Amino acid sequence: MALKATIYKADLNIANMDVHQYGDYQLTMALHPSETIERLMVRVLAYARYASEALEFTKDLFETDEPALWEKDLTGQLVKWIEVGSPDEDKVKKASARCPHVAVITYGSSVAEWYKRSSKLKTLKNVEVWQLSEATTEAIQALCERTMSLQLNVMDGEWTLIGDHAQAVIEWTQLQ
Repeated sequence: MALKATIYKADLNIANMDVHQYGDYQLTMALHPSETIERLMVRVLAYARYASEALEFTKDLFETDEPALWEKDLTGQLVKWIEVGSPDEDKVKKASARCPHVAVITYGSSVAEWYKRSSKLKTLKNVEVWQLSEATTEAIQALCERTMSLQLNVMDGEWTLIGDHAQAVIEWTQLQ
């Protein structure tokens, strides 16, 4: 019998004073048995970076042609394609031809090697790549609960994610 996904819910309140974005988002995410808490929480941060009412989680672990998150306009056309992790550069290149805005949120100890090997990414004008520090991904795991209330504060480029029992300073590095 196959293991089933575990459902996580997050009430995410964003106060981004840098770009004057404020909002409350109710997120429902499925944690696949092969997925880590670290990746789940990175998906939450990816959502927070590009938050909008139309942004949604996909079945990326089941459907290999889908990103972790995407946003479609009212006609069903892709507007944003957001990958989490270290995706295959051909998948990102294909996404960049289909979608005007593509982002990769990468993390882990092998990011530098992955980015160095991904030479095609550097030629794509509509792709941005963000790296989360290892300290960040360690800290955000402490915020994870089956039902979470998270407050994200952004001011002067400093991101702080606050949960019920802990908080994490989010360190982003833009690689592209």
